[in-house]
Amino acid sequence: MFRQLLRPALLQIPTRGAFNLHPSALPKFRGRASINWVLVEGETETGVTLHYMVEKPDRGDIVAQRRFSIHEEDTALTLHWRATAEARCLLREVYPLLRDGRTPRISQAQEHASYFGGRYPGDGEIDWRWPARRIYNLIRAVTHPYPGAFTHWRGQQLLIWWAQVDPRDGGASAAPGTVVGIDDGLVVQTGTGRLRALRVQLAGHDEADAGAWARRHGYCSQ
Repeated sequence: MFRQLLRPALLQIPTRGAFNLHPSALPKFRGRASINWVLVEGETETGVTLHYMVEKPDRGDIVAQRRFSIHEEDTALTLHWRATAEARCLLREVYPLLRDGRTPRISQAQEHASYFGGRYPGDGEIDWRWPARRIYNLIRAVTHPYPGAFTHWRGQQLLIWWAQVDPRDGGASAAPGTVVGIDDGLVVQTGTGRLRALRVQLAGHDEADAGAWARRHGYCSQ
C-alpha cells in the first residue's frame, strides 16, 4: 500500500485520470487502516471503492463501489480477504469502461464523510471501562496478524487474541477489569456487560487457552 500523497503534477500525467482502490465504502472511512477501523467502530457493512485520485486523500469522484456485510466473527484478516475478492469483481466489471475512457464520475457526499488515521501497537490497549462489545470489536480488529489487543497482569503485558461477549447478564457485580469467572475462558467484568477472553498470551510466553492459562496462575472457577 502506498502511504504518500501524490502531487498534482503527477496526478495530471495520466490522460484518463489517476485511480485508487480504497478498502471502504467511501466517503466513510477515508484515510489509513480502514479495514481495522470499521471493526473498531462496530460497523456492520463496508465496501471497496474505485475513485479518481486528487490531492486530498480519498476525496476524488467515485467510479464504482461494491458493498458487503461484516460478519459477527470477522477479523481484520478475514475482512481483508473478502475485500480483496470484492475488489477483483469490481475491477472486472469496470475495466471495459476504464479501457474505453467512459468511466463515470460520482461526487462523494461530503456531509457523510469520515476520516481515520493510522493505527499503532499502543492503540491496542484495552480500557475495561468500555462496554464488552466495544472491547470485542477492538480485539477482532487487531488480532493476528496484527499486534493484538492487550491489558496488564501483575505488571506484564497480557495479549488477548480472541474473545466473545458473554451473553449472560451478570450486572455490574464488580469493578471493570475484575475476573468474575473461569469456564472455558476468562470472564472479565467491563463497563457494560462481561467479556470472555478465549485465547491469551503473556509477554514472553506461548499463546494459550484462556481458561487453562487462568487456572495455571491460581484463578478458580466461580
